[in-house]
Amino acid sequence: MFDFTSTAAADLSKGEQYALLAEQAASLLTGEPDRTAKAANFAALLFHGLADLNWLGFYFYDGSELVVGPFQGKPACVRIPLGKGVCGTAAASGQTQVVADVDAFPGHIACDSESRSEVVVPLFHEGQLIGVLDIDSPRPGRFDDEDRVGFEQLAAVFLAHW
Repeated sequence: MFDFTSTAAADLSKGEQYALLAEQAASLLTGEPDRTAKAANFAALLFHGLADLNWLGFYFYDGSELVVGPFQGKPACVRIPLGKGVCGTAAASGQTQVVADVDAFPGHIACDSESRSEVVVPLFHEGQLIGVLDIDSPRPGRFDDEDRVGFEQLAAVFLAHW
């Protein structure tokens, strides 16, 4: 696996980093039937492959709310109502949320006080909400539109193996 936090990664564009992670993710997921195992390895790959992250993982929809799934980082909020916080907003709206300053997001749920910025990608399979991919950083403004596109592409790889 390529370590994007190394000096060698400085030669890759953000888009190239996400493309390489997508290839690696597809390799990890192919042939594995267990969804928990796939989500756990996917979260670990991204968390350790990208710089300036302090939490990355899944919240899965149980039919009424989002429940924490496999992740990397400090202990997390266990349940999030739809429409609440960044994760609940992404799930309810079906739109990826890119938040440069979590303190400025109305109703932000602070699971880790060190998180300053966040991206949340809603996950839909066959038209049904299955959850969200949540990525946090301790650095304000860490994520931009290139990151949104990259994380949406990675989520598509994950969903293709759901």
